[in-house]
Amino acid sequence: QVQLQGSGPVLVKPSQTLSLTCTVSGATVATATHFWIRQPPGKGLECIGFITDSGSTNYSPSLKSRTSISRDTSRNQFTLQLNSVTPEDTAVYYCTRTFSYWGQGTQVTVSS
Repeated sequence: QVQLQGSGPVLVKPSQTLSLTCTVSGATVATATHFWIRQPPGKGLECIGFITDSGSTNYSPSLKSRTSISRDTSRNQFTLQLNSVTPEDTAVYYCTRTFSYWGQGTQVTVSS
């Protein structure tokens, strides 16, 4: 059974870096594409970016300059780093494997 578990801080100060980790169990991160998705309050889902089975990455144009997605195959994890956050980055952040399996979501608030 494939499961994803997201983890990371729930409160980040403006201008800091948001770092989230998603741990995959029941499957290997190197065998599928994994995505980071977010949903700001009162808005729809937004794809932040993804990392493919070969390790290639692709980011939303609006977030590309501030985003980095990487993975650690030894830990079967993939991570999101979002730099220079503002209150507009407040959202529930989800990790997903091919949109078939989803983590539980992490509510991240950007506030001083």
